[in-house]
Amino acid sequence: MTDAPRLDRQVCFALYSASRAATAVYRPLLDELGLTYPQYLVMLVLWENEPRGVRELGDELGLDSGTLSPLLKRLEALSFVERRRSGEDERRVAVHLTDAGQALSGKASRIPQRLADAAGLSPRELEQLRETLGKLTAALHGAH
Repeated sequence: MTDAPRLDRQVCFALYSASRAATAVYRPLLDELGLTYPQYLVMLVLWENEPRGVRELGDELGLDSGTLSPLLKRLEALSFVERRRSGEDERRVAVHLTDAGQALSGKASRIPQRLADAAGLSPRELEQLRETLGKLTAALHGAH
C-alpha cells in the first residue's frame, strides 16, 4: 500500500495540529483577560474599527448569527461591549466597545509577540506564513 495516504503528509492535519498548538499558547494569555479565543477575535475586530454591525462582524469573522449572538451576549455581560439598535433602522444592531473593552486592548497588545516568541519564527517567516494561509483560505473558499 505505497499509494495510501499518510497522515504526516496531509496539509489538513498540519493545519489542524498548528491550530490546536496555537490555541494552547493563546489560552493562558486569554484567561488573564477573561476571554475565550472566539471572544478575542471579536474584540480584535472591534479594536480595529468600531462600532460594527452584528452582520458585519459575522461576515468578517465567518460566523453565523447563532454563533456570534452568544459571544456578544457574553462580552456584554463582561462589560466589554454594548449592543445598540440603530436610530435609523431598528433592525440594525451596532456593537460598541465600552471603556473597559477599550482598556482591554492595552492588556492584549502583548499577545501577538508572545505567540511569535513561542513559534520560534522570525517576523518575516510569520508574515509569510500568514500570507500563505490567507491565500489557501481564499482559494478553498472559492473552491466550493
